Amino acid sequence: MISNYDIIVVGGGAAGFFTAINIVESNPKLKVAILERGKEVLSKVRVSGGGRCNVTHACFIPNDLVKFYPRGEKELRGPFHQFCSGDTIEWFERHGVELKIEDDGRMFPVTDSSQTIIDCFLNTAKKLGIDILTGQSVQDIFKGENYWKLETNQQSFKCDKLIMTTGSNPKMWEMMQNLGHSIVSPVPSLFTFNIKDNRIKDLMGVSAFASVKVKDSKLKASGPLLITHWGMSGPGILRLSAWGARELFDKNYQFTLQVNWLNDLDFETVLEDLKEIKEENAKKLVSKFCPFEFPKRLWESLLFASGINSEVKWADISKKQMTDLVNQLTNGQFQVNGKSTFKEEFVTAGGIDLKQINFKTMESKLHSNLFFAGEILNIDAITGGFNFQNAWTGGFIIAQSFSNS
Repeated sequence: MISNYDIIVVGGGAAGFFTAINIVESNPKLKVAILERGKEVLSKVRVSGGGRCNVTHACFIPNDLVKFYPRGEKELRGPFHQFCSGDTIEWFERHGVELKIEDDGRMFPVTDSSQTIIDCFLNTAKKLGIDILTGQSVQDIFKGENYWKLETNQQSFKCDKLIMTTGSNPKMWEMMQNLGHSIVSPVPSLFTFNIKDNRIKDLMGVSAFASVKVKDSKLKASGPLLITHWGMSGPGILRLSAWGARELFDKNYQFTLQVNWLNDLDFETVLEDLKEIKEENAKKLVSKFCPFEFPKRLWESLLFASGINSEVKWADISKKQMTDLVNQLTNGQFQVNGKSTFKEEFVTAGGIDLKQINFKTMESKLHSNLFFAGEILNIDAITGGFNFQNAWTGGFIIAQSFSNS
């Protein structure tokens, strides 16, 4: 027996629900189903943002927002002019979910619980009569003359329009490839760096605002850097990993990381500053007087690495020790040997080639009535709510295209 629908959305995640809901709100007569291969829907929403769901980011200008997307920057400019972060806030408020802005611009539900977003989607979908079918693993997709036919592990489906929101699912990419779509091979994005180094060995939990650079490369970023028991993490490192996803993959995650713990201060400036401090604080112990807004434990560690022990006074620092200290502060070199990814919030660079998508409608340029939203496309962003914003925007545009057709 074949189940017939006007529209089938494959993938019961953020993009899938947002797309289906927006379609039926604009076109109440359409019969819509969401097919999810897992036992439950919205599982990635549940764990995102440490269980709080980082819904979007407080960046409200489309031309600024696109700069957070290592892949998709050019293509998303038009879509963001149609549905941006401000529209997301308004949409959720209209659906009974109030969002709040944190100091770093990330936006969460005021409840600080991803369950709020899940309940919003589930309740709205139910109210609109959208069928949510779990345990439906798509095995085959067939294109008829003016319809799509899907075979799952449980049954057959037929629909007029097919929407793929399956995220980084290699099996679905393969099916799309069989339909003629090109897939940009996936590599991890948003990962932390494995570093074993005595300078940071006992500094777990220490954080500083730093700029980081991959040696002999154009890759650089800045932001809070967090020292962990396996190496370095934090927004600055994650940003670098996102922009460098392909290049670092090609290096097999073996490279030298240059860290400027003073962010944008250069060697000469810091050297001059420290010479002045040496004169003004000659009798003070260097270890007790750190002239920068800087974690004390990190300061002590970099002093030790520069050959300056805890009893040395500023007056007694040699020229070589001073040079070594400035180098440690502005150009500390750390050997990276591997990466660690967050399995729950794993983001992949790769997916359907963006040249094959019409970004006015999110429709395939190869097949009419085939649409895409979310991470199935070769679009990804740095951490901070941007990947969700891409999902919301794509879903909204698909829904708009149905209303206008």
